[in-house]
Amino acid sequence: MTWFSKKDKPDEAGDDALLQSYRASGNLAVLGELYQKYMPLVYGVCLKYLQDEEQSKDAVMQIFEELIVKATRHEVKQFRSWLYVLSRNFCLMQLRANKKMETLSIDNIMELPLVLHPEDNSSEASLQQLEKCMQKLSAEQQRSIDLFYIKEKCYNEVAELTGYTLKEVKSYIQNGKRNLKICLDNNREH
Repeated sequence: MTWFSKKDKPDEAGDDALLQSYRASGNLAVLGELYQKYMPLVYGVCLKYLQDEEQSKDAVMQIFEELIVKATRHEVKQFRSWLYVLSRNFCLMQLRANKKMETLSIDNIMELPLVLHPEDNSSEASLQQLEKCMQKLSAEQQRSIDLFYIKEKCYNEVAELTGYTLKEVKSYIQNGKRNLKICLDNNREH
């Protein structure tokens, strides 16, 4: 079975009416009705870019959530084409974010042993020193570092758990890690 055949031309007038109705009322059922017509298209776009069925299914739902806001903010001349571009851009942003997270995670993992495993052989003393230095960090840095390094959460999960923005999480982790290193280095010198 094909999702779209040549005889199934998009009903642009109907799409426009549904979109205008949603904009006027804010009724999610109306937007859902419009979106449901194009879910196979959105899923196909997601599958093409993300190349993972489960991730694509999740993306279809996340794109609907974006649509709730963006459908009221953007001028839409042809809903089907606009939705295609919105879906493609969403997937490209996902791929970029995943690539950036992988790169940052590898970099952080490579630097982490320098902070958590100082060169001296006394691991108990090192852990005690690390705990003291952790207490000197701001609450935001402590929480972010604990979730990221100790509980092994990704940036997005840390942001969800703490309520911080993704930018704040990255900043707290980077600054906290730097402050830990400085504190540990200062204590080794004494």
